Amino acid sequence: MSLERLWAGWRGTYVAGAGEPTTPEECVLCRVVGELDGEAAEQQLHAGERIVALLNAYPYNNGHLLVMPRRHVPDLTDLDGDETAELWATVTDAVAAVRTAYEPGGLNVGLNLGRAGGAGIPDHLHVHVLPRWAGDTTFTTTIAGTRVIPESLDVSGQRLRAAWPHHRT
Repeated sequence: MSLERLWAGWRGTYVAGAGEPTTPEECVLCRVVGELDGEAAEQQLHAGERIVALLNAYPYNNGHLLVMPRRHVPDLTDLDGDETAELWATVTDAVAAVRTAYEPGGLNVGLNLGRAGGAGIPDHLHVHVLPRWAGDTTFTTTIAGTRVIPESLDVSGQRLRAAWPHHRT
């Protein structure tokens, strides 16, 4: 079998610039965390001292949320001990809330660390928590490359806030 090549010289500029770090002022997640008392308040599910949980504005499925530090850090190894403990406690609460609110067949809980690791926003660590059901990737996703999200974000927020464990606020 021969190796096919697709020449795309324009990608060199993209790849070379893709690893450039963003500052907190440029970071969309820092901006959302900073606006939790304002425009982004409807996205907030939980606000801890160091860690927040928010609805994902671009969900894969209904109930898809993000858990992240307030601080602009790119990697798990950049968190201090208190942030690490609060991050995983909040992820655990997020899993419980998603299970209660949606009764999914399973869940995805994951991190994409670094741009090469799949992170769309590589400089602000965030954990994805999302419910999954057998067959939730339908023909529309497969054929049209489009996800159908049947529930609005405000309804998802209401369901998850009502299901959020209240032992830690």
